[in-house]
Amino acid sequence: MIDAHRRFVIAVLLLLASGAALPGPSCEEAGEIGTIRRLTVEEAIDLATSVSPRLGALRSLEQGAEAGLRGARAEALPQFDLTAGYTRYSDVPDWAISLPAPINFTHVIFPNIPDNYATRLGVWVPLYTGGRISKQIEAAEGERAAASMEVRSGTADVALETATSYWSLVTALAAEKVLREALAAYDAHLADARNRERFGLAARNELLAVRVERDRAELARIQSVSAAAVINADLVRLLDLPSTTRLEPADPLERGAPPEEDLETLVGAALESRPERAALRARIEAADARARGARADRLPQARFSAGYDYARPNKRIIPPEDRWEDTWDASVLLSFKVFDSGRTAASVAQREAQAAAARQQLEDFERRIRFEVTQRLLDLTTAEAAVTVAEQSLLSARENQRVAFERYGAGVIPSSELLDAEVALLRAGLGRTEELARLRLALARLDRAVGR
Repeated sequence: MIDAHRRFVIAVLLLLASGAALPGPSCEEAGEIGTIRRLTVEEAIDLATSVSPRLGALRSLEQGAEAGLRGARAEALPQFDLTAGYTRYSDVPDWAISLPAPINFTHVIFPNIPDNYATRLGVWVPLYTGGRISKQIEAAEGERAAASMEVRSGTADVALETATSYWSLVTALAAEKVLREALAAYDAHLADARNRERFGLAARNELLAVRVERDRAELARIQSVSAAAVINADLVRLLDLPSTTRLEPADPLERGAPPEEDLETLVGAALESRPERAALRARIEAADARARGARADRLPQARFSAGYDYARPNKRIIPPEDRWEDTWDASVLLSFKVFDSGRTAASVAQREAQAAAARQQLEDFERRIRFEVTQRLLDLTTAEAAVTVAEQSLLSARENQRVAFERYGAGVIPSSELLDAEVALLRAGLGRTEELARLRLALARLDRAVGR
């Protein structure tokens, strides 16, 4: 009986001596049977950002913005048009001049030519647009820069989501392993309690107390298995892996290096590095450029155009003849909007309002950056303190269990007090695991807030 109980105590001590050691896969009971994929958190983030549909959509928008910039630049270049057509007219009488006898002369001036063929090559180039095209190019450049920053922002969001799932999986697997190994120790303790009851050395309530704690541990283990399976499925979704893949975290759950910078330094780094802020600034520049481009519609517009016609008949040649003839033309066109019923003013007001709205969004975001960095830094400080307390609690629980075991062996205390010490030791080990996970998540969230 004493040997069985001693085996139980040694098993628990060995289990908790390692603190929050990283467990192996434990999703068998949740029905996960498939390929085991071992990944570090950095490998998981790299894979997630390479296959994310969300980032794929943002990259497509970035490509669209790049195409829009190319289109805006093309507005300043010559444009060529090539047209060709055929028209069939109904027959009409020839228009001719006739002189009566004795001259008897007839001359057809406009003959009946029912089949008409026409081709034209035209070119036009803007000469002066009042800055409209250049402002369109500036606006397109701003949109492209904003789209690029949104890709960076989306990448950071996917990285944080992946890191959160990764460390949550580590925590669930660690808790499941601790509880699974603790169950073996509880089973040994339960067997020892049965033997003691059989020989009249313990009351039945001692047996029931051990059984209750064993059942609680089993329930907690089942919950950890389910949680690990759900988190595994979510991480598999983020990594675009087969649904039967079981992920095995390779990074140990340990303290991360806290930042050395103070709050003001971190806030300054966030203001410089956050891609969302850069995207808003780019959109402000684009909106301002659009407003200036809209004002350019009030100025004169000039363009040069030229064309080459090859037609049968060529209607610029009189009298027309049923044969192919070529002609050309060149012109300079100057236009000025005298009155447009307020269209230009409305367009300018709309663009200016969009720029003003973007500036307000930027101011609000800069205020929220300071709050977010402050919150994440305080969360990290709290998490570090919690880990320290959890480690001290684990040391205290180990010492209490050791003293309780010696006193129980000497017959000074009942089995229930030893069981309480063992349960407290187990909870302290699980608590340290959870606090270490919170610390890693706090570090990841602070990095995201700073823009790293």
